[in-house]
Amino acid sequence: MSTTAVDRILFGAAYYDEYMPDLEQSDGLDADARADRDMAMMKAAGINVIRIAESTWSTCEPQPGEFDFSHVDRALDAAHRAGIDVIVGTPTYAVPAWLVHMHPDVLAVTPNGPGSYGARQIMDIVNPAYRFYGERVIRRLIAHVAAHPAVIGYQVDNETKYYDSVSHDMQTLFIKYLRKKFHDDLDELNRRLGLDYWSNRVDSWEDFPDVTGSINQSLRGEFDRFRRDQVARFLAWQADIVREYARDDQFITQNFDYEWRGYSYGVQPAVDHFKAARGVDITGVDIYHPAADELTGKEIAFGGDMARSTKDGANYLVIETEAQGQHGWLPFPGQLRLQAYSHLASGADSVMYWHWHSIHHSYETYWKGLISHDLEPNPTYEEAGVFGREIAADGVGDRLIHLKKRNRVAIMVSNESLSALEWFRIETGFPDGVGINYNDVVRRIYDALFELNVECDFVPVDAGVERLGRYAMVIAPALYCAPQETIDDLRAYVRDGGHAVATMRSFVTDDEVTVWHDRAPHDLTDVFGMSYNQFTRPKGRVGVAFADGMLGEDVAAGGAAVGDAVRAEALIELLKVTPKAGTEVLARYDHYAWKDYAAVTRHAFGDQGGWGEWIGTMLDASTMRAVLREAVVASGIASDAGVAAAMSLAGTVTVRRGENAAGESVTYLLNYSPEPVRVPSPVAGTVLVGGGRVATDGSAVDDPSAGPAVGTALQAGEEIVVGPWNLVVIAG
Repeated sequence: MSTTAVDRILFGAAYYDEYMPDLEQSDGLDADARADRDMAMMKAAGINVIRIAESTWSTCEPQPGEFDFSHVDRALDAAHRAGIDVIVGTPTYAVPAWLVHMHPDVLAVTPNGPGSYGARQIMDIVNPAYRFYGERVIRRLIAHVAAHPAVIGYQVDNETKYYDSVSHDMQTLFIKYLRKKFHDDLDELNRRLGLDYWSNRVDSWEDFPDVTGSINQSLRGEFDRFRRDQVARFLAWQADIVREYARDDQFITQNFDYEWRGYSYGVQPAVDHFKAARGVDITGVDIYHPAADELTGKEIAFGGDMARSTKDGANYLVIETEAQGQHGWLPFPGQLRLQAYSHLASGADSVMYWHWHSIHHSYETYWKGLISHDLEPNPTYEEAGVFGREIAADGVGDRLIHLKKRNRVAIMVSNESLSALEWFRIETGFPDGVGINYNDVVRRIYDALFELNVECDFVPVDAGVERLGRYAMVIAPALYCAPQETIDDLRAYVRDGGHAVATMRSFVTDDEVTVWHDRAPHDLTDVFGMSYNQFTRPKGRVGVAFADGMLGEDVAAGGAAVGDAVRAEALIELLKVTPKAGTEVLARYDHYAWKDYAAVTRHAFGDQGGWGEWIGTMLDASTMRAVLREAVVASGIASDAGVAAAMSLAGTVTVRRGENAAGESVTYLLNYSPEPVRVPSPVAGTVLVGGGRVATDGSAVDDPSAGPAVGTALQAGEEIVVGPWNLVVIAG
């Protein structure tokens, strides 16, 4: 039985002895001495963990059945001598050339055709040959390292997805899945997936077509769901193998990632993180984000909140984040430290960089690590040491680890909705890539809450009424696909006093992407007190006029305006308020053709104070923030003193809160700006982190103007300073 928690904040980097240059001629260091020098530099920076081996199959097994773990051993032994822990990765996400030569079918066939060897993550994860050789290298590696005293855990694979595989193996297994799901009844399959359209009907299992060219999103969505399930099964399969060798004091994790837009952005299309996380002990994640003048903290918080939610609030590991990173990501002085604490503020129990040294060859030559190509200290490395030494100090790291959240708001997310809205795009209804997608709506909601200092969790679409009942507000952004059970649970949630907020394109279909044929929103018209059966694109000319007092001072002038109203974006649903239902119209469309329709409504439902609010269009960022602020107040969440204090600082400093293992409240005040801010302390307590700044050379400088000194006792409401790109942490 492996462990499900770490015993200290892990701070480290990926380390690949295999990638290091030969320094014997230049510096007179053999490989062992060079590794010792690396570990000494890490130790000086407070680094206490490295992760190894996860992308080095061809080095571990240079020919079939011939194993060479000398690089692994060198890293393990050097780390152990330095008192640094090690996480060993299974090396399966980058296949060796000999395997592809022997079994070309291990490469994933995608809609673009057969794969070619070279890149990572190009394999078909269900291919039998890949599984056979993958299992063999996993067993040999883990058996080799499991007893080593430096090894504290394992990472199974890396950033695992289904890699858009449409291979023969994947589709053969998919047909078997369909036959089981539909009980071998082709008539039932055709009926439920609507395959009569355009002669897509299948009347013999032997005639089942290649799904690559399907125009039916019910079938396509089912295939996507099946492939996501294969990812979860693949990771559980690897974890089960590792557990045969792992000690009880070791853990198993995985490095999940998110939709990529040059950085971590939204819900991952190719993995259901909630399901996939079940196979590992601790959720691991990589989080990359804009930096320099574009650092906002939003991506750090989003990735952390999602990772924490995959195991219903359990702490998680940041397996990868940026050090120097790509061009344009070099952090300003103070930002690397601020970013590290930002991860902890979301409930992370680790911060690990990709990677230790900057690689001298190949694709990631300029995805730079903590140290540059000269392998010498630099300001980024020095600043990492500031953080590493701070959290290692008595009374700091042990009071920041295992932060628990008690958030009152949850966002419901759905991979099925994401997949469906790539096909039925929000603006056009067709798979043309035009306009916003599902993750844009999710992030518009999430970013608004972040800017309000209202922290939230994520819940899956099948969360269940008991889990929903823990929250005062549940928000469903563009929840296009919702099974009947979800509809029933949301109805019960509101009836029992919950507050549900839904946006356009929610509750449109069941989980097989069949559009409900009753009044929209399906089975919830009485909950939301409205219905609609028409919608259209506003094309930039439709305004949204809000009731007096709805928006406060939150909406900025400028591009959002259409006359005296803010602009509707992407799509407008023409909401018809149910007669005599007592529905409150919070906003109407400001357009001569659509002025009789509501745009935002709220309706009381049940006798426990619950209500449903519907946002029938995409609102610009500042307007969405104002609408959600009003909803948070109306739900009673803002009556909590802690929430109110945090919200009062919105727009000035970011507030993240939680409770540590000792039962103390821990409050992070994070300043993502180049200017100092003065704010009243939202809590009483003692300063754990503060009173200093990071100089240009990466060193720590005591500076009272950057914030109150460590150990300072603060009263609630006492004015404090938080310096540029800086933070203050208070334990109460």
